Amino acid sequence: MIYIYLFITFFQIGLFGFGGGYGMLSLIQTEVVHRWHWLSTSEFTDIVAISQMTPGPIGINSATYCGYTAIHNAGMSNTMAILGSATATFALVLPSLILMIIISKMFMKYMNTPAVQSIFTGLRPAVAGLLGAATLLLMTPENFSTPSESPWQFWISCALFAATFIGTMFLKINPIKMIGYCAAAGLLLLY
Repeated sequence: MIYIYLFITFFQIGLFGFGGGYGMLSLIQTEVVHRWHWLSTSEFTDIVAISQMTPGPIGINSATYCGYTAIHNAGMSNTMAILGSATATFALVLPSLILMIIISKMFMKYMNTPAVQSIFTGLRPAVAGLLGAATLLLMTPENFSTPSESPWQFWISCALFAATFIGTMFLKINPIKMIGYCAAAGLLLLY
């Protein structure tokens, strides 16, 4: 019976948890600590710390660990706790999966209509502007230095920026490889 409550609880959190994983944490805490008493406050705090340290989204990681701990605290075996972990994780992801399938089907059906084409035509410059704004926000003295403070660091940073742009845009070098190349160059030239 606890699996059904676990599924319903995390499905609701996945459905109404806007604002990403950090926005879900208060919902998860309210449900698993205060409402169902599956975890203590200290256990939940430990789970949040572990979720931040492990790779992946914090909301999904928290659901995974909460599902495991809830079943384990109910006195069931580790195998059953793993099933609880899978149940909570699946339930949290399911609303987003359903919404994305519906949106994808609608998009595939209407993607060639003039209204949808107009929407995407209008979105392209907005996305380019947002990427440009993010780039400008990162071009700070802390990241690039200034010519008056440290000319060497400034010009090396500008050269790495230009090389990355040219490498990914025109030479079609894999962006992950470019990150590695620039990290190595930064280590050699700026250390």
